[in-house]
Amino acid sequence: MEFDYVIVGAGLSGLTIAERIANELDEKVLIIEKRDHIGGNVYDFYDDGLLIQKYGPHIFHTKEKKVYDYLSKFTEWIDYEHRVLSYVDGKLVVMPICIDTLNKLYDLDLDEDSMHEWIDEHKEDIKEIKSSEDVVLANAGRDIYNKLFKNYTEKQWGTSAANLSPSVISRIPFRFNHDDRYFEDAYQGMPKEGYTKMCEKMIESDNIHVGLKADYKQYISKIKYSKKLIYTGPIDYFYDYKYGELLYRCLNFVYEILDEDSYQDVAVVNYPNDPYFTRITEFKKLTGQNIKDKTAIMREYPGFNGEKCYPYPTKEYLDKFKLYEAEMEKEENVIFAGRLAKYKYYNMDLVVKEALEIFEKEIKQ
Repeated sequence: MEFDYVIVGAGLSGLTIAERIANELDEKVLIIEKRDHIGGNVYDFYDDGLLIQKYGPHIFHTKEKKVYDYLSKFTEWIDYEHRVLSYVDGKLVVMPICIDTLNKLYDLDLDEDSMHEWIDEHKEDIKEIKSSEDVVLANAGRDIYNKLFKNYTEKQWGTSAANLSPSVISRIPFRFNHDDRYFEDAYQGMPKEGYTKMCEKMIESDNIHVGLKADYKQYISKIKYSKKLIYTGPIDYFYDYKYGELLYRCLNFVYEILDEDSYQDVAVVNYPNDPYFTRITEFKKLTGQNIKDKTAIMREYPGFNGEKCYPYPTKEYLDKFKLYEAEMEKEENVIFAGRLAKYKYYNMDLVVKEALEIFEKEIKQ
């Protein structure tokens, strides 16, 4: 069979572009995927009736109505607003930091005005914000940093927050009110039947063909396609590690099914100061499943082996990526998309937004 496009990678980026090409342009697409499933890191599956997200919790949230409307063509949503607790000093406190966090952690009775005063007394005067550590010290002070961020960051990244770009911790909001939601976006929820069902509906077209458990380099020379290759995999692999391997912080996920109705108060609890794992997810509290007397939990163990989740945001590796980026700009018949190809962390809504924009600007003519 001949194709118009070949897409490497069946994550949200590749699936979105494939869906648009197939349904709007009525052209044929082959998707080649190394894993044994579609969906990338949002893939979920059932075990003993419980819906489990294989690569950790993924919560849909976005400010982009265009993204919400697009994905709504492939799924219904259940209402869900994400709330996270952090286990510190024997207490479960709200994350991200808000009035309730400080009141619980320090046995205070702050309101908005007095929280400002408390923060002003404790934050440090950092003249130039150079690292993630500086972000917390300048916004909340040393004790908050030590209790909630220092050890968590070192576990998650394998290095001190002092060595990481300010952007890493700047993604975490900081509020002078009682809003205990993790996200403030206008559109929040979970796909009613799970992400895998949503992804399957995205590629129902007869114009889309998928090959799983396949390394594209073994097949690309044998595939006939008339237009472009769309690559969403690791960029260093595309160029055969020409400038060396890019580093990723990886996660290993360990889940278990428990014979109890509920394990914890919310879907996600962080453990900044406990050894080894960073957080525990209880999936029923994400998915809204009403299953009695059993539940599934997952612990996450960071390291440098496992699933590639986060590009390593240090100058050494960002500079190395720039060398690959210069090569990417020379390509005429390849389109690069997604977090692995761009060596950049994206929330899933921005992955879809980027894919839709690529389709409109670089494919649809």
